[in-house]
Amino acid sequence: MNPTAASWQTGAVPTPGAVPDGTRMDTVELLVRDLDRVTAYYQQAVTLDVLDQAGASTTLGRGGVPVMVLRQQKDLPAANPRGAGLYHTAIVFEDERRLASALASLAQRAPQTYVGAADHLVSEAFYFTDPEGNGLELYHDRPREQWNIHPDGTVEMATLRLDPTRFLQQWHDPEGADSGPSAAIGHVHLQVGDIPTARRFYVDVLGFDVTFAFDTALFVSAGGYHHHLGMNTWQSAGAGPRAAALGLGDVRILVPTRDDRDAIADRLRHHGIPAADDGRTLHVDDPWRTGLAITSEEDAAA
Repeated sequence: MNPTAASWQTGAVPTPGAVPDGTRMDTVELLVRDLDRVTAYYQQAVTLDVLDQAGASTTLGRGGVPVMVLRQQKDLPAANPRGAGLYHTAIVFEDERRLASALASLAQRAPQTYVGAADHLVSEAFYFTDPEGNGLELYHDRPREQWNIHPDGTVEMATLRLDPTRFLQQWHDPEGADSGPSAAIGHVHLQVGDIPTARRFYVDVLGFDVTFAFDTALFVSAGGYHHHLGMNTWQSAGAGPRAAALGLGDVRILVPTRDDRDAIADRLRHHGIPAADDGRTLHVDDPWRTGLAITSEEDAAA
């Protein structure tokens, strides 16, 4: 992802975890059966642009900046809804107006995919399920100065009622321009088998900071963000390693420098966790075989 995509996102603040504060999410890869149908949904309803289309793969984004990669895999079975894998991909919009534009498009073109909405105190979020059952969140962040951050670094979040009709009435501007990147992957929320194992991998090994946690969910981030990754067991308690299936391909993470990527590789080796490094991207599976691809901003810009 082009670094300009993060220029309007909430800035990093110093945090104690080993993952560098400038870390952020990159594109999410989804494995799909019907590439044309899913591409049409994200292009026409969600309002992403098709940036590249070659063979069995489509890249979508905003302002030339990739957000999502769809890769066709016709022979894979459907994902197990109670297994480990994707809970939702979360696309963050630059402001309420740009988010409202996407919501209005979805209301017109794919209203049946709407699931719900919530005010999380740090953000306002709207939830959907794409044509192949992949969860999708569209949201905007409130300014950081409005967040309640506790002395231990955890962030106060909640799930409060949010009226989508009222939000659209307040923010939708049919004539408004929508230029520039204006949207990026804000976070990825995963289904996992248990929270203690997720915490050991994502916090103790990779080095993310815990921002919110309870018995059935864990939220982690770098740089004081409310969360870059979420994990829950709401539908997947006790799930084992993932089998090959449609749905989430991999989760892509950008760290600031090659040294940061190498430091993560060192921690993985120290803990005896196998990883592959092609000199540009570090590939590692979490305990449920959800693939992570970790690249530096330096390599992404090269």
